[in-house]
Amino acid sequence: MDPVQEIKNKLDIVDIVKERVSLIPAGKNFKAICPFHKEKTPSFIVSPERQTWHCFGSCNEGGDIFSFIMKYEHVEFYEALSMLAQMAGVELKKISPQNQKEFGVLYDLNKSAEDFFFGQLSDEDKAEKYLTDRGLKKETIEEFKVGFSPAQKDALILHLVNAGYDIADIERAGLVFKTERGTYMDRFRGRIMFPIKNTFGKIVGFSGRILPEYDDGNSGKYINSPETPVFNKSRILYGFDASKQYIRETGVAMLVEGQMDFLMLYQDGVHNVCATSGTALTQHHLEILKKISERLILAFDGDSAGIIATERAIDMAHAMDFSVNVFILSDAKDSAEYIQKNPGKIKRLIESSSISALEFYLSRYVDNIPEYQIKTKIRHILQKVILIYSPLEQGRWLKKISEHSKISEQSLIEELNLLKRKFVKKEEEKIQSDLSGEFEFKNRTERIAMELLILGAMSQPSISKIDEARAFLPEKFIIALDYLKGVRQETEENLKNIDLGRYAEMKASLRYGEIDLDKIPFEINVLIQELKKEYYKEKKEEMLAKIKVLEKSGKNEELSKVLKEFDEIAKLVNN
Repeated sequence: MDPVQEIKNKLDIVDIVKERVSLIPAGKNFKAICPFHKEKTPSFIVSPERQTWHCFGSCNEGGDIFSFIMKYEHVEFYEALSMLAQMAGVELKKISPQNQKEFGVLYDLNKSAEDFFFGQLSDEDKAEKYLTDRGLKKETIEEFKVGFSPAQKDALILHLVNAGYDIADIERAGLVFKTERGTYMDRFRGRIMFPIKNTFGKIVGFSGRILPEYDDGNSGKYINSPETPVFNKSRILYGFDASKQYIRETGVAMLVEGQMDFLMLYQDGVHNVCATSGTALTQHHLEILKKISERLILAFDGDSAGIIATERAIDMAHAMDFSVNVFILSDAKDSAEYIQKNPGKIKRLIESSSISALEFYLSRYVDNIPEYQIKTKIRHILQKVILIYSPLEQGRWLKKISEHSKISEQSLIEELNLLKRKFVKKEEEKIQSDLSGEFEFKNRTERIAMELLILGAMSQPSISKIDEARAFLPEKFIIALDYLKGVRQETEENLKNIDLGRYAEMKASLRYGEIDLDKIPFEINVLIQELKKEYYKEKKEEMLAKIKVLEKSGKNEELSKVLKEFDEIAKLVNN
């Protein structure tokens, strides 16, 4: 029997989903709040009879047990297959040799490399001494299999080839590279090696820190595995496989930069921690954390680069409705250095010294600001307010900003709305100029929708944010958005709408270099708010017409109901 079908026969989709989502019985089926988009009313349905899931809300996603695991855990098909096969007790030797070679051998190679590097550590006194001097204990080194790559150019190659691996596969795993002469060389040489694992604990890559004795100044302090079929650094959080249960239990995730900060914190009793691996924080990272936590504590370096990274992380997290705290050490470069000097104290310090993101921004942009800078600084922090997902939280921020700046809340609200209008007007003028003669737009809603598509095409992770607002998009833009998501609906009827998606991709390619990609979440947030406002304006007009008809008909009970709905929509238009 095909292993995919065998797994489906042995596993119940309800059991798999309910481990990750809170399901409620609904007749023959089960329902839940959709884990893939924001909603208040459950629209996510799991059918035991059909062994399928589907969201009937704005994301309109669905599929079988495999597609659920792929989407929920952010993994490719083979990883989902391996995970479910293990649960079902199904042997994967039956899988096609091509698929096994494509993925399975890469995991095997990385595991063999980990064993090799870990074995080399005890043979290199300087490497062991470096780690112990940095404060790592032997048990931590062993638990996380920190190792060492010899300085020779082909030590790992010889080990893996002698173990029977093909050099082409070793290259595909990112462990070696081909020189200009056509020979192969180890990618990592003379480095402390940190194995990087995916959510399920499989080794997918490495980060290597040059040992000071081998640092000639010509290579980076850290190098990481390149992108491979099993390693994508924008989707991997170092240490998450070890800490995810602690994060789930506490509902709080502490984020740090780099392996040493993670290891020292974990060793010192802070177990709900994970780290980015050789890349800035991405939306994919936050999506992974959002499934098991509502609150973040950011503990990046306290230098200027760390502060910039902290701001960027706060803004991204607020757009995804996280509650955010910031932990900055004043008397140490980073957490690892503090712990080394003060073992056993950082956990209590985090609890007592973390400040809210609001306090962080107030101290940077409002408190003790010279008179001549007030307008600029206030506008800067108001742009942060726009990014916050929750209107309630936005209101709380405005109140605090008012108290600290001595500027009335009403003035701040007016300034906030002015910033939104200026931005939207500029984007509308740009899109109107760009599209003259190519597409005809009936109204402002369609112009805003087009700009959202272009921004989504510029930043693929942002498409999921736009997708949350698909209920407010005109139909032709929903089809274009699906095209950008990779969902093909190329019927004759849809071709014109798919052209909108292709046009967005073309405009996006022309705009690279003109726009700060970090600002895209802010711009999308503003445009979605305007899109919703236009949607509710149209609804308001429809209801006004309905009210006039009901007033003439004398249907007072129905009129009362519609008037109440009209009041609710009017509030949404004005907010």
